[in-house]
Amino acid sequence: MIRKIILLICLLILAPLVGISQERGEEAIVKTDTLRRDKNVQILGLPVVFYTPETKFGFGGGGQLFLLSDKARFNNRISNVLVTAIYTTNKQLIFEALPEIYLGKGNYFIDASYRFEIFPNSFWGLGPNTLEEDREIYDQTSHILEANFLKRLPPNLNFGFTFRFANHQITEVEEGGLLDSGLIPGSDRAVITGFGAIFNLDDRDDVGSATSGNYLSFGARYSSKLLGATQGFNTFILDLRTYRPIGKKSVFAAQLYLENHFGEVPFQGQAAFGGSKGARGYFKGRFIDKHMYVLQGEYRYRFHPRWAVNAFGLFGSVNNEARELYRFENLKPSLGAGLRYKILKDKSTWLRIDYGAGKDGQNGIYFGVNEVF
Repeated sequence: MIRKIILLICLLILAPLVGISQERGEEAIVKTDTLRRDKNVQILGLPVVFYTPETKFGFGGGGQLFLLSDKARFNNRISNVLVTAIYTTNKQLIFEALPEIYLGKGNYFIDASYRFEIFPNSFWGLGPNTLEEDREIYDQTSHILEANFLKRLPPNLNFGFTFRFANHQITEVEEGGLLDSGLIPGSDRAVITGFGAIFNLDDRDDVGSATSGNYLSFGARYSSKLLGATQGFNTFILDLRTYRPIGKKSVFAAQLYLENHFGEVPFQGQAAFGGSKGARGYFKGRFIDKHMYVLQGEYRYRFHPRWAVNAFGLFGSVNNEARELYRFENLKPSLGAGLRYKILKDKSTWLRIDYGAGKDGQNGIYFGVNEVF
């Protein structure tokens, strides 16, 4: 484990240099990661190297397009589109496009994502007390599209509508396992499609790595058979974040995340505890159920304009019944720390590496882009 951490730290340090070497073509030597820049557009080439318990090592590349027009930004937030293509040592293929577009000088905001995956994965069953020996491997191909269109009410309120479409096709399961039994919703195929509403208050100074402000979001959406879904259910998500400066170089960040589903929900649409964005220290989906909460806090120290370290702690759980969610015996804690590197001085794109350790020997290394929250 120590060797893996040292190797990943080296990769983190070398990643920007790899990006530069990839961009040195026959025509000229590029002195930065920028592939193209004019007064309205900047294109940044990004090598992608990461590690998570779900994927092991991932390798690939991508690019980030920044729209520099004054009409396509809001304060210091710049419209951009991040595109990546990745292959992992777990034989997973992932393509992702993430546009974040500001219109009308920030009065309107489009936040969308498209993800295509060929993804061998693990499943332990549903509930907060599944056993490690129940693990089974399955293969799944997925198309996932989500789009949020928000209207800003000055200065910091936003409201709008969201659309989500996901098509999960199970291509292979273990014979005699839980998914092979057909008793788990979504064990053959799951289509999730529907509309919803979203409301948030966002006065963060920086989306990629905030140092002050708050983010308060509430969303409600449904998946309807009338729109082609295989199951009908409702989803409610509450995401509360705050960022508090401590002196000139330190920040304390905290997040409370609640996810609730009601109805017949395929396991792909249920709340998944763990992962690099949810609960570091646990395999994403190690615990799956209709209801979940995660409470986490993180101390971040920027000892250099382009370097930072962090330490975090969290706890949470899942349950089939909302009233049973907060039982102490189901509590799942985690502790960890990490390192950050800012790729360009004037753009908020950070490489990060974290190590988290959870309950009952659960642990993981996470190597990705930008802060977890």
